[in-house]
Order: sequence, then structure tokens, then C-alpha cells
Amino acid sequence: MAGRIPPEFIDALLARTDIVNLINSRVSLRKAGKDYQACCPFHDEKTPSFTVSPDKQFYHCFGCGAHGSAIGFLMEYERQEFREAVEELAQQAGMEIPVDGEGVRAGPDLRPLYDLLDQTAQLYRRQLRQHPSAPRAVEYLKGRGLSGEVAAAFGLGFAPPGWDFLLGTLGGSAQVRERLLQGGLVIEQDGRRYDRFRDRIMFPIRDRRGRVIGFGGRVLGDEKPKYLNSPETPVFHKGRELYGLYEAQQAKRRLERLLVVEGYLDVIALAQFGITYAVATLGTATSAEHLRLLLRAAPELIFCFDGDRAGRDAAWKALETALPLATGRQQIGFLFLPEGDDPDTLIRCQGRTEFEQHLDTATPLSDFLFDRLAAQVDMSSLDGRARLATLAKPLLDRVPAGLFRDMLGTRLAKLVGVARNRLDTGTGAGRRRTGSPEPHKRPPREWLVVALVLQQPRLAAQLAELDDDWKTLDQPGLKLLSELLERIAADPELTTAQLVHHLEDSLDEGYRHYLSRLTDPALLAGIPEAGRAADLCGAIKALNAEARDAKFELLCRRASLSELDDEEKQGLRGYRSDTRRDGL
Repeated sequence: MAGRIPPEFIDALLARTDIVNLINSRVSLRKAGKDYQACCPFHDEKTPSFTVSPDKQFYHCFGCGAHGSAIGFLMEYERQEFREAVEELAQQAGMEIPVDGEGVRAGPDLRPLYDLLDQTAQLYRRQLRQHPSAPRAVEYLKGRGLSGEVAAAFGLGFAPPGWDFLLGTLGGSAQVRERLLQGGLVIEQDGRRYDRFRDRIMFPIRDRRGRVIGFGGRVLGDEKPKYLNSPETPVFHKGRELYGLYEAQQAKRRLERLLVVEGYLDVIALAQFGITYAVATLGTATSAEHLRLLLRAAPELIFCFDGDRAGRDAAWKALETALPLATGRQQIGFLFLPEGDDPDTLIRCQGRTEFEQHLDTATPLSDFLFDRLAAQVDMSSLDGRARLATLAKPLLDRVPAGLFRDMLGTRLAKLVGVARNRLDTGTGAGRRRTGSPEPHKRPPREWLVVALVLQQPRLAAQLAELDDDWKTLDQPGLKLLSELLERIAADPELTTAQLVHHLEDSLDEGYRHYLSRLTDPALLAGIPEAGRAADLCGAIKALNAEARDAKFELLCRRASLSELDDEEKQGLRGYRSDTRRDGL
């Protein structure tokens, strides 16, 4: 398994990457003063609000708030994972990725395995057209109402009956036979190897880059299991992959919603009727990894379940998994189908328009949460409402601190019939503890200082001659400022983009929510470029004075001057001269 990429390499990679050239190869940029502009590739707009700064090596959209470095752009625009983006930039820059930590080696070269999986997918597709046993599979697909066009779009194939078709066709060498085993295409038992998939319709599973990473196979008769998936392999992990996501993103680059259904054929049938944004988990419950991927890909997510008890139980598990990721920035809903229906049968009966009307009335996460809990108690009694609060509290505490959690707490208070401040749900407390800037207000002085240094790292040099009493203040923003200044002192050439990567590693979830606020150029729009150094120094002097005030008050609370040592007495004598020196 590949080791952690050292942060020093990320810095060097970003320093060697020209973000303007990178983005301009995908989005047409035009010069606008010292920066470059374009219509944002991440939301629809007519007037350009997407800005790329060659000085900061950073992009920012004033419309939707998208921002980041060259790595972040590839992750968002190409929907790559972090390591994939780093690998692409490293290849372009002619750099070899090192590994952090002794004895940790880079992962094996998996390209031959990807190639073999692709060859297998092509072979299965040919068998669907050519093999003598294939007409049964074709008739089954036609019976399910699938067209040849949609079957081709999803690469459907056929694994012929027999124990060694794949081994005999592709396994011409010992090396390839080992690779077939590694990729989960053959099974070894009691020293004998044979094909895993036999006499099945084959569904190739692609990753977000379109590479075949595994297969699902459906039997044509009554054999068990009805569906069989590839096992876990070096390239296939069921808890991280979603069937149909690649095809959905190919159909529309900027997805507006994603619909999570249960099976392969549901995804394909919906696509045939124009619902090209459906995906399915691979025989597992929705995981946190699935949810992170889904919420990155679209602003609205709808889970589709049967309306029976099993379906609602499965929906509740999905809700519990979603709570730690529910910030309110994306909509999460639940659609429960009539008994006996699935997405395949429903869309064939009703058509796309009526089916999408069902999606528009999906139950929001908050409604499903409180409706489910309220059904478990007697809401007409005081004891029942108190029980509701008890059931809801641990669930609401799992929601990230922020506006959405506050709103859930307010709703719970109304349902229970008590004042909002009488509920101890933890809502809102997390944000106050961090002292992070509110998203729609001018941030406190300490966070404005962080924004100045983060957006213009060279201003840090202005602080070299100033006192650093501010470091004694217990304010999260100042702890972050101290870390930034240390990094800049070690490498004065660091750009905003490089600092942001360090910042993301340092911040917990409560702070990361405000990163776009701190890097938003609009935050400093009211401060002229020429006056920012003076503003920074003035803010630091004010913070120094605040720190000395705090120290003075602490000393004054001591019982008497006789309890102070000589250094503390000197501190009291020097307090007024310090404040006069700073002009405060």
C-alpha cells in the first residue's frame, strides 16, 4: 500500500506547477489585471466570477465559493482523489513521488491489472454477441426492456458457462494466471483454479476515471447467489465504489442531483429513460466513504428505498451514516416506493416526468429523522416528548457544529415544547468554542490577521520587529497564526496555495468549514493593498496590548503586592509604559 506523501513534496510540486496553465487547459481564461478570469466551471453563471491568481497559485469563485490550489482544482474538476491529482501533476512536472516514513514503499504498479480487467470486459462484451449460449442472456435483457444502446453504454457482457473459459482464453502464461487470481476473476481451491463468473450476464464496474476495477454477474436461472460481485482486490473496494457514478458524470459534467438505488438494472433502466444520475452501492450498505464521494459529486442526494419495513430500516441506517456529514450545504432526501415497485418497474409504468415528480417530493433528512423518532413515543404526553429529546440528543450531537445543527435543535425544542436554551443538544456550542469567524460577518481581529497572512504571506516579514505577547492569548485563531508564521519563517517563498494545504492538515472539522472565508479575496476588499501591512501591524499591536492587559488583570487579582516576585513587580511598573509605546 502506498505511504503518505510528505508535505515537503506537495510544497515543491505546487511550486513547480503553474496553476494558470493547468486551469487554462480546461477552462478558457482571460487576463484581468494581474489575475485571470473565467465563468466558473463549478456553477452556471453569465458574468465571470472565477479568478485565478498566479501570485497566490490559487483559484477562487466569488459566486459559489469554490477555491483551492492546482491539486484542489483537479480533485474538483476531474473528480480525482487527492493522490490521483498529485500523481497527475507529478507526472507533468517530471517529479517522482517519495514516501513519508522509514521502510514504507510506494505501492505496486497496478497498470497491468487494470489492463487485464479491461481486456476481460471486452472479452465478455464480445461473448454477448458471439457465444452460442448468449441468446439466453440477450433475451433476458430484452425482457427487462433494455435497449442495445444502453447495454453498450454500460458495457454489458456475458460470461459463458464452463469452469475455465477465462483461464483458457487469457491465461496463457503463469504471470497472467496469477494476475487473474489477483483481480478476483478466478478462484483457487484445493490447488485448482477456475473461473469465478460462469453463465452470467456481466456488469463491468468502473472507477471515477473510467477504468474497469471489477464485475457484477447475474445468473440467468434460479441458482444462488443471484448476483455475484468481484471480491476485494488491490483496485476494487466495495465500500468506496458506486456502480454507475462514472457513467453519470460522463452524461453530465456538473451533476445537480444523485439518486442512490439498490441494483445494477435499476441504474441502467433509469438511464434508458433519461434519468442518467442514478448510482448503486455494490451489495453493501451505504458507507461514510460512499457518502463523502456522493456529496462531493452533487449538491442533492436522494436515497431510494422500498416502502416496507426493511426499506425503512435500510434508510435509517443510511441516515445514521449521513449525520456526521450533514452540514446543510447539500440536500439529503429519502424516497420510499410503493410496495411491490422498484425504480425499474416504476419508471416503465409512469415515465420520466412522473418519476421525477416523486423525486421532487422526497422526504428531507430532517423530516425523516424526527418523524421516525416521534413514531416511537407518545407525543401527546410530557413523558413522551421528554423521551423524544432523549432519543434525538445523541443523533443531533453527531451533526457537525453549524447552522444546520442549530436549526435541528430549534425544531426539536418546538416539538418537545420547551425553550431552545433548555435543550442540552450541544448545538451551536462547537462553533463558539472554536472562535472561528461567522460565515456572513466580518471576522474577529485575530482571524482577520490570519486572513492577511494567509492571502499575502510576504506580509509576515512586517511582524519581525514587533513583540509577540499575543501568543499568550488563548484564541484559536492566534494559535493558527503562530503556526503559519513558523512555516513562512522556514520558507518565505511559500504561496497561499501551499499554506492552505498545511492549513487543511492543521484544522479540525470545525475550522475547515471557514477555510473558504479566510481565503476569500472579498474578505480583504475593504483594505487597500498599500495599507494592508499597516493594518496587520496595527492589529498585532492591539493584540499585544490585549495580552498585556490580561496579564495585568491577573497580577492585580493576587492578594497583595507582597505576594509578587521581582519580575512580576517589574511587569506591573512597565505596563503603562508599554501601552504608551504602542500608542494605545
